[in-house]
Amino acid sequence: MATFELYQSTTDKQYRWRMKSANGQIIAVGGEGYTTKAGAQNGIDAVKRDAASAAVKDLV
Repeated sequence: MATFELYQSTTDKQYRWRMKSANGQIIAVGGEGYTTKAGAQNGIDAVKRDAASAAVKDLV
């Protein structure tokens, strides 16, 4: 099962998230840092809410 990790960056102290697959590989990363942990959690919640209905855009 994939998991989200919410962490605080050691360099800029921003809260960030990443998603890891069951084998531990990073498969998604939030593109921005958040000043609050709640902001980062909102980013995770948005991905969880919107990903299931997201279209696949073929750019090749």
